[in-house]
Amino acid sequence: MIDPTKLVKGTKAVYGEAEYFRQYGDIEAIAPERVVVAEHEQEFSLCGRAFRSVYTEGHARHHHCFCDPSSGSVFTGDSFGVSFRELDTDKGEFIYPTTTPVHFDLPEAHKAIETIMAFEPKQLFLTHYSRVTELDRLACDLHKRIDDFVGLVTRHAADENRTEAVHISMYDYFIEEIREHGFTGTDDDIREVVGKDVVLNTMGLEFWLDNRQ
Repeated sequence: MIDPTKLVKGTKAVYGEAEYFRQYGDIEAIAPERVVVAEHEQEFSLCGRAFRSVYTEGHARHHHCFCDPSSGSVFTGDSFGVSFRELDTDKGEFIYPTTTPVHFDLPEAHKAIETIMAFEPKQLFLTHYSRVTELDRLACDLHKRIDDFVGLVTRHAADENRTEAVHISMYDYFIEEIREHGFTGTDDDIREVVGKDVVLNTMGLEFWLDNRQ
């Protein structure tokens, strides 16, 4: 954030210039003396309350979560996926990974989930969106769906119109999984909720596919 040039460039590449400015406006640099570079398991005090920074690569190489031991909470950023309240059913919360470009890393994505769960949290607070509590089930679902996403993009690796094919398959995947979860809305309702993530997740998965070692 001291020099947000790279961040701005990457965000514009993902969202496009118009959408970037609509969502974020102008991102101004932060003075170096106001920035603290967090280390893994470094503790910070906020009004006398201790928070621990935990490095969780997988979604992005710079990603950290913050643990609040006093409440048994972890603020996960995007390392524990996405959970829309519109998709909650009698079976509970529905969750899926976010594989947005460009740092998705398959083994590290799995490792991040295990790192978070090792704190034995009572609840997690996701950036998108908010509190989830059925953590053992959700962790298992995330592990499965990370592998499902990778399998999906790999199956289309040689397709001539690969991006379109992945979009179609990912929509079909979401519809099947969300229906299995007990969602009673229409297919269009599902597409409306997950549509942006289908596009962004595909971009990240294709980048991973083309650059994996």
